[in-house]
Amino acid sequence: MKKIPTRRLSPEQQESAFAEQFLIRDIPSLLKGADLVQELHRHDFYYLLALQQGSGEHSIDFNTYPVSDHSLFIMRPGQVHRLRLQAGSTGYLVQFGTGFTAGRDNVWQQALQHACRYPYYNAGRERMTQLLHLLDALAAEIGAKQEPYKDAVAAYVYLFLVSVQRLQERPPHATGLYRQEQLDAFRTLLEAHSHEQKLVAYYAQQLHLSPYQLNAITKALLNKTCSEMIADQVLLEARRYLLGTKSQVKEIAARLGFDDVAYFIRFFRKHTGISPGAFRDKNPG
Repeated sequence: MKKIPTRRLSPEQQESAFAEQFLIRDIPSLLKGADLVQELHRHDFYYLLALQQGSGEHSIDFNTYPVSDHSLFIMRPGQVHRLRLQAGSTGYLVQFGTGFTAGRDNVWQQALQHACRYPYYNAGRERMTQLLHLLDALAAEIGAKQEPYKDAVAAYVYLFLVSVQRLQERPPHATGLYRQEQLDAFRTLLEAHSHEQKLVAYYAQQLHLSPYQLNAITKALLNKTCSEMIADQVLLEARRYLLGTKSQVKEIAARLGFDDVAYFIRFFRKHTGISPGAFRDKNPG
C-alpha cells in the first residue's frame, strides 16, 4: 500500500543541528528569495512555524488556514500538511524529534501536549514579538554551542510552549485541568491505536478510568462521546489516505483495521454522506 510521504530530520545538512534531533532555521534563509511550496506529506517530528511576516496558505489535516503576519503553526508527528509560503516571509521554523523530547520531566511534556492542542494561532503582534525573542535566544545558544547549551535550548523551548499555552483559554480550576489532561492523553492514544482499537473500554482502561468517566470528560469538554471521537480519528486517517495516496479503498480499509471493505464504505458514508471513492473524486487535490 502506498503511503503518504514521511519527511525526517536531516541534521547532517544543517549547521544548527544537535543530537540529530533538533533544527532551527530562520525563514529568509529557508526561502532564499523564492516561494516555498510543499505538497502533501507527514513528519516524524514536531514542527513549529512562527512568522513575524507571512503570506500563503497552510493545510493541516485537510483544514486550510491562512498564512499571515503573526501566524503560528504547531504540528505533532504524524499530522498531514501542505504548505505554500511566499517569498518575503520572516520568522523561524523549529523542528525536533522524539529523541529531543525523551527524558524531559512531566511539566515539560505537559506543556508540549497543551501547546499542540491547536495547529494554528494568530498570536498578534505583541505576543509574536515575545515568541520570536525566545527563538532568537534559542538560535544564539545553538550557534555559540557553549555548554550546557542543550539544556538551555530545552529551557527556551519550554518557555516558548508556556507562552503558547497562554494564547489558549485554560480551565479555571484543578478539576478542569485534570479533565483536559485526560482528554489530551485520550487523543494521544487515539492517534496511535485507532487503526486497531475502536472500543471505548480499551481507551478507558489505558487511562485507568471507567468508560462512564471517560465519556463524562469528552462530553463536558467537547460535547462528544468517546465513540464519536474514535470515529472522528478513523475518518481523519481515512481522508489522509484517500487524498494523500493512490491506494485502493480496500487497502485503506485494511490499514484502518476493517476486515470487510463493504463495512468500511458504509461507515464512511454514514459519517460523511458520501462514499470513499466519491470523496476522493470530489477532492482531487
